[in-house]
Parts: sequence; structure tokens; C-alpha cells
Amino acid sequence: MKKVRVLVVDDSAFMRKLIPQMLAGEASIEVVGTAIDGNFCLKKIEELHPDVVTLDLQMPGMNGIDTLKEIMRRHPLPVIVVSAHSTEGASITFKALGLGAFDFVAKPQDSAGNLEATAKALIGKIKAAAESKAVRPPSSMGTTTRVEKLAARHSALPIETLVAIGISTGGPQALEFMLAQLPPDFSAAIVIVQHMPEGFTDMFARRLDELSCLRVKEAQSGDALQAGRVLICPGSRHMKVKRRPGSEIVVLSDEPPVNGHRPSADVLFHSVAQEFGDHAIGVLMTGMGEDGAEGLGAIQKARGITIAQNEQSCVVYGMPKVAVERGYASRIVALESMATTLESLCGREGAGRREREKAFHAKG
Repeated sequence: MKKVRVLVVDDSAFMRKLIPQMLAGEASIEVVGTAIDGNFCLKKIEELHPDVVTLDLQMPGMNGIDTLKEIMRRHPLPVIVVSAHSTEGASITFKALGLGAFDFVAKPQDSAGNLEATAKALIGKIKAAAESKAVRPPSSMGTTTRVEKLAARHSALPIETLVAIGISTGGPQALEFMLAQLPPDFSAAIVIVQHMPEGFTDMFARRLDELSCLRVKEAQSGDALQAGRVLICPGSRHMKVKRRPGSEIVVLSDEPPVNGHRPSADVLFHSVAQEFGDHAIGVLMTGMGEDGAEGLGAIQKARGITIAQNEQSCVVYGMPKVAVERGYASRIVALESMATTLESLCGREGAGRREREKAFHAKG
């Protein structure tokens, strides 16, 4: 079996020892070298020909962002960012993802349990990176200015349809692209579970809010579901939806992880199926593992519309693949067409389309 060759880049001597130790127990991974900064990293890539690079972003000399740019220019390789738990760390991490980094993990904390969880996440992402096609979403060509977007945002309207999205590896870039294509008068509410550590989702929501015509925020318990509003589940929480007389809200919880994840797309999807039934649209997008597949099946059973991102546009064709193989996806849609598909299903003519589609699948 060919091992995945990994180069570890970090200015901290402690991290240059810790990361190889975290990977040592995985027989399919071999750490072939370490580098103290960006310049050494580029030299080691030429010498060692690694399959994957783990990269610290906050380094003296050639920093991580400049190093990433040079890697993408000279030696396009999957790069996994090892990011600090901080506002600055989150901000620079999303910049790195926009420049082509494959994914990120947060630097481990002191506890043994946290080290074990970080090691498991890093190993999984290294394997996925080595197998990936390194697909990147196309750049948005929109020319709407920020002032025009703010002026176009409409007031809160009662919702007829709820769009629930589950997404993981490759998600930040995919969501940036897709949400930027949706119009400011999008008539559905959107709730999203993106597998992401605690401390990063608020910055991610703020970034999406800047890039999109829609109103995007990190969810809080009791937040209302509103047309044109996007709620991102906070890292390390679960999110469910509740319908009450005169209101529809999200509720957060600290229940145990599901499928190894908190947040879990399955938790969200099951609640969406129960509360919204045939007024729900479930979307499962790029990511490794199988989180969300059974929940998508629950939405299908409740006569909602179910969508899986197609293999060609996924960075990792894991979560949607499982849903497709189990027969839970009524539509398979490329990332490039996802926004127009949702707009057609949720627009003024969308109700009729949804009814026809649900009737068709009910016969099957």
C-alpha cells in the first residue's frame, strides 16, 4: 500500500514534533519532513515530493499566505491549514481557503481528548486530500456593489419553504460561490450545517454575509427563520428547527455528536423533515463521510425535495455519494447550477414545480 507523504510546516518546534506524533499511529501516512518557514517549505517540496502539506499560517519571514500562494503557483498540492483558535486565526484561515487550501484543522488544545479528536480529524482530511481531484468552485462574476446589495435586501417575509444544507470539506468555497448567486429577494429561509470547529463559524458567517446579497449570521437559539436569511450552525452545537404558532425558529443544543459530528447534518435534516415535511428542500453537498444521508432520506420520506451535489463539482464526493447510493436524492445538481435550481424551486413558480416533482416521486 502506497503511503500518503506529508510535509509539516510550522515555525513552532513543539508543533513540528506534535503533528508527526499525531500522525504516527496511522499506517497509511508517512511524515517525510518538516520545515520551519515558507522558504524551507518550498525547498522541501522540491526535494521530498510530498502528497500533502500541513501549513501554519502565522510564521515569521515568508508567512503562510505567501507560502500558500507560491505552492499553488509552483507545485499545486493539497494544503491543510493548521489554524490558531483566534479571531485573527479564523480570518486568515478563510483567506487561505479562498486561495486554494484544501481544508483546515484548529490547533489542538492541551487536553488529551482534544488531541485525539484533532488527530482523527487531521488524519481523515489528509487521506481525503490525497484522494481528491482538488476541485475549486468557479469565481463569481457578479458586479453588484456592497451598497447596492444592502439597498436590495428585503424585509422579513413569512416563509413557505425551508432550504436545509449539509456540507463539510470544500464547503467554505462552495457556499461562498453558491450564496453569491442567490438574489436578495430569495423567498426561502436557509439553514446550514457546515462541519467546522467552535470559534470559526461566526467569522465564516460574517464572510458569507459580506459576499452575499442575503442576510447571513451565526445562529442563536430562538433566531427566526425568515425569507432571504441564512443561519449557520455554530461549531460544537447541534441545530434543529421548530414551528410554533406564529413563528418558526432554530434551537441549538449540546447533545452528543452524531456520526462523529457536532454539528451534524443528520440532526438538522431529521428536524426539518418532522417540522416542515413537504415544504422542505434538503441539500447535501461536498464532504467526507456519511453525515446527512439518512436525514436526507427522512426529508424524502416526508415528501420534501432532496438534492445531492454531483461528483464532478465536489471536492470530496463522500456525503452526497452515500445519499445517492441509498436512493435518497431526487435530484443530482452541479455546484454551478445549485443556486438557479434552488431559485426555481423557491420562486413564484416553484410551488407548482415542487408539487409536480413530489407527485412524480410519490409514484415511485
